[in-house]
Amino acid sequence: LTQLICAEVDRVCNLVDRMEIFGDERPVSREAVNIHDVLDHVKQIAVNGFARQIKIVEHYDPSLPPVPASRDKLIQVFLNLVKNAAEAIGEERPDGQIILTTSFRPGVRLSVPGSQARVSLPLEIAVEDNGAGVPTDLMPHLFDPFVTTKPSGTGLGLALVAKIIGDHGGIIECDSRPRQTVFRALMPMADS
Repeated sequence: LTQLICAEVDRVCNLVDRMEIFGDERPVSREAVNIHDVLDHVKQIAVNGFARQIKIVEHYDPSLPPVPASRDKLIQVFLNLVKNAAEAIGEERPDGQIILTTSFRPGVRLSVPGSQARVSLPLEIAVEDNGAGVPTDLMPHLFDPFVTTKPSGTGLGLALVAKIIGDHGGIIECDSRPRQTVFRALMPMADS
């Protein structure tokens, strides 16, 4: 019983530590980051570890300008999305595939709450997989903390992804149906 209590206390402490990031209101330190370097780094980690049995395809727009961002935070975001995609596909699928896409979409603008201002979010970075898809009832709450379908999941991964993208002035969205789930991050571009 003592071991069970100690293990549960450790688990709760770990969750509390991970939750602290949601209260962090400090501005993100940003520099001009090449998103393709970030995605290449994430791909290398994936193919050498958790996604070695999955084909990862790249559809990059080579003319994409830099993203004003923290490189480490973007690695955290896209590593989480690629890991989730690999888990959705599973290890037994010989046709498992993750597609990493970047594109420039100059017409995408976001209204800023409380003002007439609109922010341009022309950089789209997408992670697509051919896994089982997100259950329909989960879609409205996908980026909320503690929402998960994984038996051992904490439900903090996508909430953290949404927070980090939001802290960078972007938005994240998801479209899902069986055998096609796409997470799209829409981001601002660095000032020239």
